[in-house]
Amino acid sequence: MDTPRHSPFEDAQGLAAGAALCAFGLVILTSAGLMTGQTAGLAVLIGYATGWPFAAVFFIINLPFYALAFARMGLRFTLKTFAAVAALSAVAALLPGFVRFDLLHPGAAAVLFGVVTGAGLLAIFRHGASLGGVGIVALLAQERLGWQAGWVQLGFDAVLFALAFLLIEPVLVAWSLLGALVANAVVGINHRRDRYIGT
Repeated sequence: MDTPRHSPFEDAQGLAAGAALCAFGLVILTSAGLMTGQTAGLAVLIGYATGWPFAAVFFIINLPFYALAFARMGLRFTLKTFAAVAALSAVAALLPGFVRFDLLHPGAAAVLFGVVTGAGLLAIFRHGASLGGVGIVALLAQERLGWQAGWVQLGFDAVLFALAFLLIEPVLVAWSLLGALVANAVVGINHRRDRYIGT
């Protein structure tokens, strides 16, 4: 039996909630000086290295991937992904003006980031979108090859974390790895074709 599509309102609230959760996760992450994987992690590392704002870097990095999304996943997915990326970029730019932490242990930051971001990614994925970049490739691999999206993303993360040692302290890279593992585990365990996936 086919799963009925979400309504436009359901998609809008799901993508907005997912983007807000992921943006909050990024505030937790960067407040502790940590990094993450996937396209967001690349944007965080570029931001650390150059001082450029995460929101702008993240938005620009994603632009080339929309052609792949359109060719492989269709217009609906591409438009939803663009909306999710734009929403995350906007909220990530604004949220640090409203949320700050006086005490944030990097271990707690890593776990909280992983759980919050994993939940945000699930909301975005289940409403037929991604956060662009590696997420598009991961979802494509899941749709075409049956590979779980979370594990595909974890492979990219391994390379990105190797580069992180050049920019941040090794102990922070280790805590960052914990956060990425938690986030990818939440997605990998819960985003399953045989149980949950539907548009």
